[in-house]
Amino acid sequence: MSSTPLTLNLVEGSVSFSFSPQAALELKVAIDQLMQRLKTIAAKPAGGGGKVTPQPPLEYRHTGEVFLEIFCNPNIWPTPFAAKVLLTVRDVTIRLTTETELTRLIEDINQYLEQVG
Repeated sequence: MSSTPLTLNLVEGSVSFSFSPQAALELKVAIDQLMQRLKTIAAKPAGGGGKVTPQPPLEYRHTGEVFLEIFCNPNIWPTPFAAKVLLTVRDVTIRLTTETELTRLIEDINQYLEQVG
């Protein structure tokens, strides 16, 4: 089955791989949930008066023609716009692990969904 490749822009360069629209929608849902957790943390009262409950990390995994893993601990970022994710893309011959900006990942997923939609 031929599909439109997903291109993720990194700090330096990009990576493209085969990815289904269904998998992209699942990833978008996972990222939307992460954004809500990040917003919860960012909304904590100033001055440390209130304690924010630690939020669970995003641990997304997809196995297709390539294995994609995305990890983000929302508890270490002050705002959603500062957040970065650890990204791993691998297959039997190559493995790429890097850090990328969450906002850039969101833009890439949205652009992909627009192309295939």
